[in-house]
Amino acid sequence: MNIGVLTSSRADFGIYLPLLNALSNDPFFQLEVIAFGTHLSAGHGFTLHEIKNSFKGTIHEVPTLVSDKDAHAVARSYSDVVSTFSELWGRQKYDLVLCLGDRYEMNAAVNAGIPYGVKFAHFHGGEKTLGAFDNIYRHQITLASSFHFTATEEFAARVNELLDAEKKYVFSVGSLSISDLESLSLRSREELNELYSLPKKPFILCTFHPETADPANNPAYAEEMVKALESIPESQHLVISLPNADTNGNIYRNKLNILKEQKPDRYTLVENFGKTNYFSAMQHCSFLLGNSSSGIIEAASFGKYVIDVGERQKGRLTSGNVFHVPFEHEAIGEMVTQMIDRNETFSGQNKYVRPDTVSKTVEILRSIGNGEI
Repeated sequence: MNIGVLTSSRADFGIYLPLLNALSNDPFFQLEVIAFGTHLSAGHGFTLHEIKNSFKGTIHEVPTLVSDKDAHAVARSYSDVVSTFSELWGRQKYDLVLCLGDRYEMNAAVNAGIPYGVKFAHFHGGEKTLGAFDNIYRHQITLASSFHFTATEEFAARVNELLDAEKKYVFSVGSLSISDLESLSLRSREELNELYSLPKKPFILCTFHPETADPANNPAYAEEMVKALESIPESQHLVISLPNADTNGNIYRNKLNILKEQKPDRYTLVENFGKTNYFSAMQHCSFLLGNSSSGIIEAASFGKYVIDVGERQKGRLTSGNVFHVPFEHEAIGEMVTQMIDRNETFSGQNKYVRPDTVSKTVEILRSIGNGEI
């Protein structure tokens, strides 16, 4: 079975990885990775090297325009991805193409494949992020896909509502990203300190993305982010993962770079951790702060509490470890202080975990390839 895998960013590739490893070791599948978007962007860490280090099969490098300046720039990027992939789908043929998540460039690549009759299998459909345009992109990808692998039964039900389709094409398998935690070799705190020059004191793991559903307020939100970060007690170091290429993402990047210039010993900015290093940072941090989906999906598996800021992740299913606060520095600062004082770990269950996620997914893909589904 000839499978193509669309990956446009550091985030989706890390999620795919357990499945890619399993498919690569199975002779039934011939796997090719199609890398585009921020993977080939020097301004976003040029994460193609991460793919090459982890995957030894065929990798198609597809340069596309990447911008996080404003709505017009993102719209132009979307158009460029559609144009580029309209040519790729004309020459590259697959039995099935895997796509994941909700980013605009992923949606653009999928939409370009519709006239060519490309069969897509979508991962992480049926979810909600009401504070981001990604919510629309995710549902559009769902509508364009033939097969669906969701993280929970609730999301599977939502996909069925969207499609009015036969349930046999929608499979609730759990989240791929946390399916290999038991076998993943994470770094010790000492190794992490050395790798990123971290001080020997507690740190908060932060990620702030723009609110794409409310772009006009992003300059104000970025100011609130700065005030909140500046107010955090010196007892906590701040490790900050820089934002993806979203509308107005450059506003947040610029603010964070200024903070780093002003107090270089106070902040550690990381363009791209990679999955192992990011999960290692999550394991050793005090808690998570910001508006990243990793706080919603993965943090509970590490026993970490999360301060989720703003509306970007609004509507997401959470596991009881997430505290929501508005994009206001006083509210953020107050919750940070409470979290530091509590100094607790989360002991509940992660609602995104299902047993045998990868093996079940491989079995389903094999059935698709054999024509049984």
